Amino acid sequence: MLSAAVPLLGFGLPVSGSWANRSNMVRIARRAEELGYTSLWSFQRLLYPTDHEMGPQYRSVHDPLITLAHVAAVTDTIRLGTAIVNAPFTAPIVLAKQLTSLDHVSDGRLDAGLGLGWAREEFIATGVPPTQRGARMDEYLECLRAIWTDDVVSFNGTFYTVPPSRVRPRPLQQPHPPILLGGTAEPALRRAGRLADGWISSSRQDLSRIGDDIATVRTAAAEAGRDPAALRFVVRGLVNLVDRPGSTRRPLEGTVEQVHHDLALLHGQGVTEVFIDLNFHPAIGTPDADPGESMRYAETVLEAFAPAHEVGSSRNQERQP
Repeated sequence: MLSAAVPLLGFGLPVSGSWANRSNMVRIARRAEELGYTSLWSFQRLLYPTDHEMGPQYRSVHDPLITLAHVAAVTDTIRLGTAIVNAPFTAPIVLAKQLTSLDHVSDGRLDAGLGLGWAREEFIATGVPPTQRGARMDEYLECLRAIWTDDVVSFNGTFYTVPPSRVRPRPLQQPHPPILLGGTAEPALRRAGRLADGWISSSRQDLSRIGDDIATVRTAAAEAGRDPAALRFVVRGLVNLVDRPGSTRRPLEGTVEQVHHDLALLHGQGVTEVFIDLNFHPAIGTPDADPGESMRYAETVLEAFAPAHEVGSSRNQERQP
């Protein structure tokens, strides 16, 4: 039971490694919804280069949108998010159609987390130049919103073109699903403040200074004439439960009580939501892990941080879609 305010809590679906199979996806999704978690999340990795080490969590990863579409069919209320899909790898018209359909089959529960991409090999494989990524993303968002909101779409940009067309159906959420942007560099943070509904931190984010990053996003929003208080700040939480953490304990590592304390500290820095992502746990998100042990640990974590067990668990109903 928590004694201090914490962010909304979500959970990462099994999408990476040996535990990432259909039955476990369904099991985690249903249990998270039963326990009062706010959201479920997936992430994208297209390939694993042979010439450098990305990390074991990237060796075997399912498609994020198909995974979310599947669990949409076995859940009713929990929101579904991508953290993230790399927008440049797909034309805006294609991704808009996919996200619209996912918004419909989930009955308006989609949060669209988008990023620039960072792996050189994925840019090569998708035929997209890695240069001008910032300008490309700015235009991508403009094109995406035009597809979702204009009666007749006619878009002619530097990178993307849509001939005069009507694109239907429209997303179920109006004017479109919430758009959250990833990225760690200052230009990416400022872009989230200028153009998005919120920001998603990366797996390598320094959580000890996340308040500074949130302040950068909020400042950019205010400078653009937007309301900083309306933005969402979502953290991928690399939770690691250990009875005796080392002297250099990182945030979200340690006992249940210590992690609860860390969640409260994140809330105090402006974080609005944390999703616990065990795909990035070194003993889980790899093809070599024991899937049974992974699921046993996952269910322990699900129970330990279940929002429905907290005083004032009605806070999850405060979330606006």
